[in-house]
Amino acid sequence: MLAGERGLLVTAREIKPGNVLQLTHAGHTACGPAWVCDTCGRDWPCPTWTKLPTDAARRADLLPGFVRLARRAIRDLRGRPEGPEPPEIVRRFLWFLPLTDEEARAVALRLR
Repeated sequence: MLAGERGLLVTAREIKPGNVLQLTHAGHTACGPAWVCDTCGRDWPCPTWTKLPTDAARRADLLPGFVRLARRAIRDLRGRPEGPEPPEIVRRFLWFLPLTDEEARAVALRLR
């Protein structure tokens, strides 16, 4: 569990040991292959997630889990008709980092 200074709670759990990570905040969670929020039906991470305060400490807490999820999402979503391109997926899952298009493209290449 990750706790924020404002009482925000993020729960991380492995669905399959050492393999699949699931992050939950206020009941909002998702997993592949669709990457749609189980609670609100929006693309995940949904607005409940992206509205979280993201100071430096919170970014450091979120980064490892969201990188793992971004890697899975790239594998699940790329190549789908009208689906997002890998750099778009990186920007979506790492919304809390100020990535340029070039940086998002480089990260996507590393996560494939």
